[in-house]
Amino acid sequence: MAPREGSLEAPTRYPLNWKEASFYDEASLFQELERVFDICHGCRRCVSLCHAFPTLFDLVDESSTMEVDGVTKDDYWQVVDNCYLCDLCYLTKCPYVPPHEWNLDFPHVMLRAKALKFKQQGASSRDQMLSATDTVGKLAGLPIVAQAVNFINTLKPIRQLMQSGIGIHADAVLPKYHSQSFRASYKDSKIREVDAGEKTTGKIALFATCYCNVNEPQLNKDLVAIFEHNGIQTTIAEKEHCCGMPKLELGDLEAVEKAKQVNIPVLAALVDAGYDLVAAVPSCVLMFKQELPLMFPDDMDVIKVQQAFFDPFEYLMLRHKEAKLKLDFKKPLGKIAYQVACHLRVQKIGLKTRDLLQLVRETQVMPIERCSGHDGTYAVKVEFHKISMKIVRPVVNKVKQFDADYYSSDCPMAGHQIENGLQENGEPVASPIHPLSLLRKAYDI
Repeated sequence: MAPREGSLEAPTRYPLNWKEASFYDEASLFQELERVFDICHGCRRCVSLCHAFPTLFDLVDESSTMEVDGVTKDDYWQVVDNCYLCDLCYLTKCPYVPPHEWNLDFPHVMLRAKALKFKQQGASSRDQMLSATDTVGKLAGLPIVAQAVNFINTLKPIRQLMQSGIGIHADAVLPKYHSQSFRASYKDSKIREVDAGEKTTGKIALFATCYCNVNEPQLNKDLVAIFEHNGIQTTIAEKEHCCGMPKLELGDLEAVEKAKQVNIPVLAALVDAGYDLVAAVPSCVLMFKQELPLMFPDDMDVIKVQQAFFDPFEYLMLRHKEAKLKLDFKKPLGKIAYQVACHLRVQKIGLKTRDLLQLVRETQVMPIERCSGHDGTYAVKVEFHKISMKIVRPVVNKVKQFDADYYSSDCPMAGHQIENGLQENGEPVASPIHPLSLLRKAYDI
């Protein structure tokens, strides 16, 4: 077959062969890194996405040959460390992804490098702590402890000590903790009669997520209130572990597998009981929709969960198409500056959040399809915080230009990153409001 120009067909994603010995072969990895970097250097379409690509191109341009062969292999790690696996290069920019003959999958090559580095070196105590969202959440969410942690995180001298001692930047926004988790406060659904549609069962099981369980439980409460208002029966998983995304980004694939072994049987049983699955954090949804199926393509329960998992606004818009969504909005929302989270964009579902919010009368939504630079832990680390604030600057500028009544993001951490960028004289100008909270406000429930 004659070679074809790239980007003429939908991208093909191949499973991640992470259990094969060749995956961790260092010589093979660096050969592939050089091949991929050479293609990227010749193209440079991704320069505006994150800091990994400017890092690569600066290394090339400052080398003796001004080609990839002039970059030392040790410097490759600078590129790897600046990739936070947002996947946007693969799905929105790269013309050489499969089925193109060059078969370029930049994020998964970066993941392979991270996995090798983790296998050889492990991770720092800071990175282990930041990615242990379950453990940290349980400890910091204890009564009295939550109040103490939240107070300590506001003290500038303490934050300076944290920066110099463990490498958490003093200016980074740290999440607050609630002593009453969402899972502890959830009450059984009041919906008894289920109205199933063609693509929705009318019953959802909410994966609470680490963040929305102890950091912002109100988001889950808003989600449940909205779904119940629309006659959708809700429940929560009997037990859950972190989805695995923080460990994936660290390259700790065995920890991802351990989390999968806790979550998938519970979620698969819920699917068998007739429930669809949703989660309020795009990264968690993507983990079940994409990353776990690519890591475990032969696990039928993983595939079952994948096919039943939805973004909340994706699900509500499916209900709208089935004429099962209530449009009894009481309050207009005005102008909304809406940052589209990267891990939502790569789910390939379109702008469902925008579409639903614009069903509210006198509401205008301006999507901002640029990265916030947060990525859960990237913006918190001392070596990356300033870069993350540079990445979010175009988003902040758009929010200011739109002069909106609200600014929002499906990723709550991205919302707080924007909030950090909007500061004047060291003080926040306005707080973000999550799309779920905006929708609940519109319903006036």
